[in-house]
Amino acid sequence: MNLENEKSVMIIDEALPLGIIANTAAILGITLGKKRPDIVGCDVTDQNGNVHLGIIAFPIPVLKGTKDSIREIRQRLYTSDFSDVTVVDFSDLAQGCNDYEEFIDLMAGAPEADLQYMGVAICGSKKKVNKLTGSMPLLR
Repeated sequence: MNLENEKSVMIIDEALPLGIIANTAAILGITLGKKRPDIVGCDVTDQNGNVHLGIIAFPIPVLKGTKDSIREIRQRLYTSDFSDVTVVDFSDLAQGCNDYEEFIDLMAGAPEADLQYMGVAICGSKKKVNKLTGSMPLLR
């Protein structure tokens, strides 16, 4: 895989409290790393011989979104134009669950239209990711 042509971004609802923003970013990142281990670099060793686990091989900008803009982007990502893009979403339903079995059960009965997305991570060709997110500002 040519990582020079890959890009990943996270879009998180700027209206969320800081702790929920951080939690959303952590969950999106963990799942993205599981789904796309090819974008995680090798472990590295410092001068003292201490090993540091590999991190993603390119930056992941965290972009400012709203619940409406995130929903719009998530809807576009369901189309065939973006079928080769890796997408991780995190919703209010997932955030409110106490364990994964509860999440599985609740999600099975939840219409997608009822989900409120707190954030989404996207990884794929730079061209496609930029097409969706190129004009979005950084979350600061």
